Amino acid sequence: MSKTVNWLVIGVGDITKKRVLPAIQAHERSALRGIVTRHPEKASPYGCNVYPTLEVALRDREINAVYVGTPVALHAPQTVAALYAGRNVLCEKPMAMNYPEARDMVCAARDTGHLFGVAYYRRLYPNLQRAKALVEAGAIGQPVLCEATCHSWVPPGIEPDYWRFDPELAGGGPLYDIASHRIDAMNFLFGNPAKATGYTSNSVHRYAVEDNATVLIEYPQGVRGVVDVRWHSKVDRDEFRIVGTDGAIELTPLNSGRVVWPGGTEELPPHANLHYPLIEHFANAILDGSPLISTGETAMWTDWVTGKVAIRL
Repeated sequence: MSKTVNWLVIGVGDITKKRVLPAIQAHERSALRGIVTRHPEKASPYGCNVYPTLEVALRDREINAVYVGTPVALHAPQTVAALYAGRNVLCEKPMAMNYPEARDMVCAARDTGHLFGVAYYRRLYPNLQRAKALVEAGAIGQPVLCEATCHSWVPPGIEPDYWRFDPELAGGGPLYDIASHRIDAMNFLFGNPAKATGYTSNSVHRYAVEDNATVLIEYPQGVRGVVDVRWHSKVDRDEFRIVGTDGAIELTPLNSGRVVWPGGTEELPPHANLHYPLIEHFANAILDGSPLISTGETAMWTDWVTGKVAIRL
């Protein structure tokens, strides 16, 4: 078995440039084998093979892992193609445009026997893992409520052709882009949801996608999750708390690494490159056979939830 994961990255966008490509280059058991892009000049700084299409790239038998970093509409077809071509796949979130597409991706992974992970990197946050351990240890009694907000300002007119504002490419606005992370974090804590509903609308901006979404989730053991995300707040918020019968766990701001619970306050900051632990984790799964923390099977439940949210624009 190879001692190195030879990565193919599809797309040279914001996330891949800032996090994914640097993480692969920094990881000692990973190598950047190639990049798929329609604009070769974007790949020139990375000193690797450049391919015009995924079909051409998959002819390179040295590639054993593919990072799908394209708009959401391309996730399913590219993931399925790479899996059936014999590659392991790590896909950006959300994994698909809808739940049926997500199921097709999971079926492809089962059919081929290859690894399929989804980039919900917050599952690897030390503070979220600590919160999960505290909940399971009964530190706040019976958990009954989990609340998350993520608010920011996305001004109208900024990059009007940006794919995240196109529902045909992105699926939705903040529901898909930022609520998905919080929904998955709650699924990580409490398991597969039993019920979900919610609302989306355009309260301030008149995008083709919503500028806000509120999601309500019911978990089988009685926990209720509430996720509220907005692109029209000039006050940034990144709140996450778990409420139990005997106390609460506060992870606000979620990205800070802080954990406040009845036993005290702990500082458990995430890695400076939020994608580095994800790349390391996936490479370890390929090379060592260790289990994935975010699989297609777990990630498709986020698509199930977003599919239950009413679209009211």
